[in-house]
Amino acid sequence: MLDFGWRYDLMLWYFNTFTAPGKWRALQREIIELADLQSGEAVLDVGCGTGTLAIDAYRLVGAKGRVCGIDPGSKQIERAYRKARTDAPSINFQVGAIENLPFPDKSFDLVLSTLMMHVLPDDLKRQGLVEIERVLKPGGRVLIVDTRRSEEGSTRPAHTGPWNSGVQDQPGLLSEAGFIQIESGKLGTDSPKLPEIGYVKARKSL
Repeated sequence: MLDFGWRYDLMLWYFNTFTAPGKWRALQREIIELADLQSGEAVLDVGCGTGTLAIDAYRLVGAKGRVCGIDPGSKQIERAYRKARTDAPSINFQVGAIENLPFPDKSFDLVLSTLMMHVLPDDLKRQGLVEIERVLKPGGRVLIVDTRRSEEGSTRPAHTGPWNSGVQDQPGLLSEAGFIQIESGKLGTDSPKLPEIGYVKARKSL
């Protein structure tokens, strides 16, 4: 189980403080809008970090919905619980890994993963996507948001992780795992000081 949660928090702190204040929070709002959450849905945030997106999701699915978050970092989970204590006390945060999700089959309407896949080797990506497919309800959605490999000549900073992967690799891996209706695109981090961010979304077959 790889614990890269501290890297995610450090990256957000650095960019919010020194390079592009407010841009990451704007990106998080864009991700939540792209997720198209509905009241009463069950949501899993894989690699939830300190819980910001899970708390945003909780506000949209409401009391009739359910939100869970997992992260391999115990300190991230502790911070997530502290952040959610007042506004989202029923979120279930727990230490866990994408390759062994601690949930029953067909549990969630949406599984979300943000800025995590690029730090995983391909074998863990594949295992993780199989697990995501397992815990999704039939017709359920997956949304993966991650850094893009920099195109040749790009002046944007690269954050592709130790395996030089990017969100561009995800459509093929999702197809291998049996997902359908696969779509991809870029997200609006227009600051030249930030890495390029993209998304891939897909559905589990009925």
